[in-house]
Amino acid sequence: MNLQERKEEIIQKLDLVIDKLMNLGMNEGEGTSALAAELYRRDSGIRIWDWPQGVGLYGLKKMQEVRPDEKYRTFLKNWYKERIEEGLPLKNINTTAPMLTLMDFIDEDPVYENMAKEWADWLVNELPKTEEGGFQHVTSGSGDGKSLILNEQQLWLDTIFMAVLFLNKMGNKYGRQDWIDEGIHQVLMHIRYLSDPKTGLFYHGWTFKERNNFGGVFWCRGDSWFTLGILDYMDEFKDNLQPAVRRYILDTFRAQVKALAGLQAESGLWHTVLTNPATYEETSGTAAIAAGILHGIRTGVLDSCYMETAEKAIAGVLANIAEDGTVLNVSSGTPMGMNEDFYQNIRIAPMAYGQSLTILALVEALKSL
Repeated sequence: MNLQERKEEIIQKLDLVIDKLMNLGMNEGEGTSALAAELYRRDSGIRIWDWPQGVGLYGLKKMQEVRPDEKYRTFLKNWYKERIEEGLPLKNINTTAPMLTLMDFIDEDPVYENMAKEWADWLVNELPKTEEGGFQHVTSGSGDGKSLILNEQQLWLDTIFMAVLFLNKMGNKYGRQDWIDEGIHQVLMHIRYLSDPKTGLFYHGWTFKERNNFGGVFWCRGDSWFTLGILDYMDEFKDNLQPAVRRYILDTFRAQVKALAGLQAESGLWHTVLTNPATYEETSGTAAIAAGILHGIRTGVLDSCYMETAEKAIAGVLANIAEDGTVLNVSSGTPMGMNEDFYQNIRIAPMAYGQSLTILALVEALKSL
């Protein structure tokens, strides 16, 4: 079935997933350590300021584009008000993610505007940097965001979505060429060190300490952050990005999509280790990949021959939405791993970002009709 034939199912299940996200409570912490349990609780709920929730807010923002509804806007405004009253976590790459959707409200409230400007300036001038000025992937070291894990000299592919999208949007909104240039530098640097020229896929991370890609694993959700985010990044420029830079980034994106299309499972999902069909099929990364491919086709960046891949992925995602709107077969939060077994052994559990990425995929499906 094509997307048009699935339209009613897409709308019905999208509503379920959104309702589940907006009412998502934290699961009881589980893990092999106190920190793992604490972070598991954080990743499963919606009312915490960190990256899983930031992705969720972005999903609601995108929903507004296809179905304006005051309840989404009210939810977002109340979410930011409540989190700020509670006190914000320490700044890091992942806690930057909610800033992307906050930008919808900065013209209404000078407090939000000043916070966004301060955060963008922090990314450029205070965030720890790797060799060659890369954004070091600093993350929260506790569920309440009151401590940090520095991940010294490490680049993670997640950074483009979590932080660079926000910085670029701020640069374009306020005419800050220094912020724009820093964003371009980060995108090109992450492509340089994380993109594999042999396959077209992306590694999860790079360390300047050992000068390697850790376990050299092509992790599904890791790759999907680029597939999902890079065209939103490009869209912000309109026609203002240097043609050579634009061509380089889009060529990288097309090479990745070509590789991904050849690795899709019969179910429509991708395996958590993309190149290892013995690893489990994973929904959140699949949803993000589907959203990126549909975005590419809709904007003419990708050839329509990839529609079959996208439709198959959407079918696979729809099949993994439970009756109550819970997105199934989502891998838990995943730090850097040194081998494929590490990624295969990440537990499967409902997560806020599983709901969020599914929303983004289904919204793109509706935009493509």
